[in-house]
Amino acid sequence: MHPQLQAAFDQGRALKVISGLNNVNFDRVAMIVRAADRGGATFLDIAADPDLVRMARQLTDLPICVSAVEPEKFVVAMAAGAHLIEIGNFDTFYAQGRRFEAEEVLALTQVTRQLLPQVTLSVTVPHILTLDQQVHLAEALVKAGADLIQTEGGTSSSPTHAGTLGLMEKAAPTLAAAYEISRAVSVPVLCASGLSSVTAPLAIAAGAAGVGVGSAINRLDSEVAMIAAVRSLVESLTSVNRPASVR
Repeated sequence: MHPQLQAAFDQGRALKVISGLNNVNFDRVAMIVRAADRGGATFLDIAADPDLVRMARQLTDLPICVSAVEPEKFVVAMAAGAHLIEIGNFDTFYAQGRRFEAEEVLALTQVTRQLLPQVTLSVTVPHILTLDQQVHLAEALVKAGADLIQTEGGTSSSPTHAGTLGLMEKAAPTLAAAYEISRAVSVPVLCASGLSSVTAPLAIAAGAAGVGVGSAINRLDSEVAMIAAVRSLVESLTSVNRPASVR
C-alpha cells in the first residue's frame, strides 16, 4: 500500500474525495482534484479512465484510486498511473435499478485480483445487503485478496429532519456497517456515502480507518467552496480517536 495511505489509515485520519464512477467531465473532475489537493485530502477516487488518470497525475501528487465494476478497466487505468483500485461506487447503478449482490461482488474481486495480483484493492460492500450479510461478504472479500473494505448506505437513508439531526440520519446506514465490519476484518475499513463534516468523526469513532466523501464536495459549484468543504472534513477528523479495539 502507498505509504501515505498506510500512515493515514493507521492514524484513523484518511480522507478520500470521490468524484464519481460515471463522472468523466474533465473540467469538473479537475476542480475536484485541485480541491482535494489544496484542501488536504489523503487521496482521490476517480473513474477508471486512463485520460482522467493522466490529467489527475498532472494536477496532484495525491495517491489516485480508480473505480469501476469492469475489471479490465483497471488494467489500463493502472498503466496510465493510478495507484490503487476500487470495485464500487455503486450509487449510480442503484438509481438505474441495478443491484449488486454478494456473489457478483465476490466474483468481481476474484477476477480483478487475478488480473492485478499486486495492486492495492478496495472493495465496496453493497448496502442493499443486510448487516450480517455485509459482514460475511467483507470477510469473504478479504480472503479473496481485498486490501481495503468500503461501506456505503447514504442512498438507502431517508432523513426526516433538517440540520444536524438529518445529517445523522443520512449517515446511519454506513456508520452501522462500518461499526460491524471493522470488528470482523483485519484490513482498514473506509466509511463512505452520506457523510459530512458533522458525521465523519462518528465514522472513525465507530471503527473506520478513514472516510470517503463525494456529493458533499462535488455538488458544490465553485472550487473555493470545494476546498473549504475538504478542509472542514480534514479538521473534523483531527479531533477524534479511534477505538483501541480496531487499531
